[in-house]
Amino acid sequence: MSDSPAGSTVRRVGMFGGAFDPPHWAHRSLAEVALAQLHLDVLHIMPTGQAWHKARVLSPAEHRVEMCRLAFGDLPRTQIDTREMHRAGPSYTADTLSELAAQYPGATLYLVLGADQLLAFERWVRWEDVLGKATLAVANRATHIGADAPLDQMQEMDLSGVRLPFERLSMPLKNISATAVRARIGQPASRHGPLDVLVPEPVASYIEQHHLYQDPT
Repeated sequence: MSDSPAGSTVRRVGMFGGAFDPPHWAHRSLAEVALAQLHLDVLHIMPTGQAWHKARVLSPAEHRVEMCRLAFGDLPRTQIDTREMHRAGPSYTADTLSELAAQYPGATLYLVLGADQLLAFERWVRWEDVLGKATLAVANRATHIGADAPLDQMQEMDLSGVRLPFERLSMPLKNISATAVRARIGQPASRHGPLDVLVPEPVASYIEQHHLYQDPT
C-alpha cells in the first residue's frame, strides 16, 4: 500500500471498488488514469466483501487483497482498503461513500467505474444516494467483454443514452475482464500462454503459486 495524505489535507478522493478476482491490466490502467485525470489526493482501492450483485462465489478475501497489493501497491496516492470485507452482510457503495465523506470532511468524492457498471447503475441499491455523494468517473469498455472476447476489439459501449451525470475518463480501450482471465487459466497450460499479457506479472506469479482459478466458475 502506498502512503496516502493526512485526512485534513485531502481534497479529492477516489473510490475504485470491485471483486478484483483477479485484478488485471485494465484495472491497473483505470487506476492510473483516475489518479492523473481527476488529480486525486488518494485513491481507495476496495476489494468487494459480500457482493450483493455477484451470482458466483468470490475467491477468498485474503487472496484478492494480496493480489490488489501486488497490482496497485507501487502506485502513488493509493490505499488498499479492506473495510468492505469486514462489513457484516451485503456491502453497498452508498455506505462506503458515507464513511469516506466522514473520513475526509469537505473533500470531493469520485466513484471510479467502467462503462458496463454505468449502464447497470440504476439497478444498484440506493443509487440515488451514491449520485448525491460522489461524481461518477467512467472509463469506456468494449461492447463484448466475456470470456471469449478478442483482446483487440475496438468497438466501445454506447453511452449516448445515459442520462446520469458522469465524467468520462480518457483511457485507451483494454478489452480484458476477470471472467476472461479465469477462463484462460482454466485451459491447459499449453493453450492459455503467459498470464502477464492479462495481469501484472506479480499477480500472475501469485495465481500460479496458489493454484487459483484452476476450475473457473
